[in-house]
Order: sequence, then structure tokens, then C-alpha cells
Amino acid sequence: MIGEYSILEVGVFAALVVAALLLDLHAHKADKPISMRDAALWSVFWIALSLAFALYVGFAHGRDQGMLFLTGYFLEKSLSVDNLFVFIAVFASFSIRPEFQHRVLYFGIIGAVIMRLLFVVLGTSFIALFGKLALTIFGLFVLWTAWKMWQAGRQDDEEIEDYSNHWSVRLTRRIFPVSPQMRGHDFFVRRDGVWAVTPLFLCLVTIEIADVMFAFDSVPAIFAIFAGLREPLPLGTQTFLVYTSNIFAILGLRSLYFLLAAANRFLSRLEAAVIIILVFIGAKMLTGVLGTLHMPPEAGLIVVFGVLAGGVIASYLFPKKAKNAVDGGDSSGR
Repeated sequence: MIGEYSILEVGVFAALVVAALLLDLHAHKADKPISMRDAALWSVFWIALSLAFALYVGFAHGRDQGMLFLTGYFLEKSLSVDNLFVFIAVFASFSIRPEFQHRVLYFGIIGAVIMRLLFVVLGTSFIALFGKLALTIFGLFVLWTAWKMWQAGRQDDEEIEDYSNHWSVRLTRRIFPVSPQMRGHDFFVRRDGVWAVTPLFLCLVTIEIADVMFAFDSVPAIFAIFAGLREPLPLGTQTFLVYTSNIFAILGLRSLYFLLAAANRFLSRLEAAVIIILVFIGAKMLTGVLGTLHMPPEAGLIVVFGVLAGGVIASYLFPKKAKNAVDGGDSSGR
């Protein structure tokens, strides 16, 4: 048992994730660019799968838990937007062609599934050991993340960061021999009798490190949605809901990436919406620790989803030039 969830339910979740990943790998085994149509269809598939799981959680374990799962899912999706823009810059830095980007993201997602489990377990242990102090630290960290994003948004510099000399790349070069040239979609090549990594592998390492850094922000934020409940859930139940909502959001990131890479200029106001959500989540956690506010799960979901929708609508009504647009980096396959 993990909280209120049985080993069978955990096994079904794991089998569902593995089956979905294998289906995705089979559907995209050919090296070719991902079209907007394909990215949109797969996005619908991942969202439908996530909503189906949310319905099961709500039916089997109560409406409140279903709402909490959905809140965590939409929160992770909204926080992922900035990370996807980083992926655009990483691919541009390594000059990765569109037909190989899905392969990098696919293996990056597998690594993220493993790393998020580690982060969630560490977060749960931290809360179990330090209780309200841990929740207070998480709440303050979420507010600091919002402040950091707001400060970054005020900068006028639109230069795309070069990730080809990232510290993770320099470290990898010290550990492995590096081939200077790509060879198809291979991560490793044999050169002069010695195995060497390709620039595609260096790109994968950078993507993975970017996701680990991103997890420092997103995991505490998702834990924060459980603060301030009138009837606190067992820690094991929170762990299961945090991890599953996180993973279902991550599974759809590849399709979302290809949509954003082609249409990021239409989401220019979404970052402001994410900042508002983070402030709300951080404040909710701190007031929950103090016991001054008890908010039902559906209220949190309404706020997160409503602010996200407002950010998308504002992007359409009041567009501005996206600072992260990459010239010539359209990965839509058009």
C-alpha cells in the first residue's frame, strides 16, 4: 500500500506508463520531423489518458483526490512551458535537426520519469521528518520561484543562450571521448576502436540536466497544493498523487514541445499566468501551515485552470513578440 492506493493500482499505473511509452516509440520509430497535426493528435491522446486516470482516481478514491490530481497535472503543465522554451534553445545550440529531436526528448522523458520519482520520495521524506517547517520552506521556495521568473521576464535581452558549452557538456567531455560529428540518430559511435559519444548524446545530457533543475521548482509546487486542506491526506496518498500527476504531465511534453516550437509567439502572456499561479500556490501553502485558510480542492483547480486559460486568452488578445523564438528552428515539420 502507498497511502490509500494498493499495490495493484501502483502496478496498473506503471504498466500504463510503460505501454504508452512503447506505443509512442513504435509510432515514431522513423527519423522524420513531427508535424503540427501529429503533435496535436498526440497531445489529445496524452490529455485524454490523463483525464481518464483522473476520473478513475475520483471514482475510486473520492472527488477531492481527483481534483487534487488534476490541479497537480495542470500546474505541472503550466510550469513546463518555460522548460520547453529551454529545450528549443538547447536544440538550436547543438544544431539538432528536427527529425532527431523526438528521439532526444523520448529518452529525456524516460530519464525524467526516474528522476522525478527520486525527487518526490525525497520531498515526502523531508515533509515526514520536518513537518510544518518543510512545508514552510516549500512555500517560500515556490514564492521565490515566482519572483525569479518575474525578474527574468523584466529583462530586455532576447539573446538565446548557447548551451553547447554548458557545464554538463564540459563534464561529459571529461568522462567520455566525444565524436565531433553526428552519425544519424546514434548516441554512441565506435571511433578508432574506442566508443565515443556523439553531439546528440551531449544534447540529451543537457536536456536531462535542464529537467532536473526544473524539478527543483515543480515538485515543491505540486506538494504545495495539498497544504491547507481541511482534512489532510496521508503522506503516502500525497506521494502517489504528486508523482502520478507529475508523470502524466511529463508524458505529454514531447507533443507539447513540437506545438510550442511552432506556435510559441502565440503564448507570450502565459509566463505571467504561471507567475500568478505560483504566487497563489505558495501563499496557499503558507496559509495552510498557519491554519488561517482551508481551501477545498476544487477551488485550487478552478484558480489554476482559470489563470491558465486567462493567460492563453490574453496572449491572443494582446500578443507580443516571444523572446525565446528561434530563427530557423521551427520543429513542426512544415
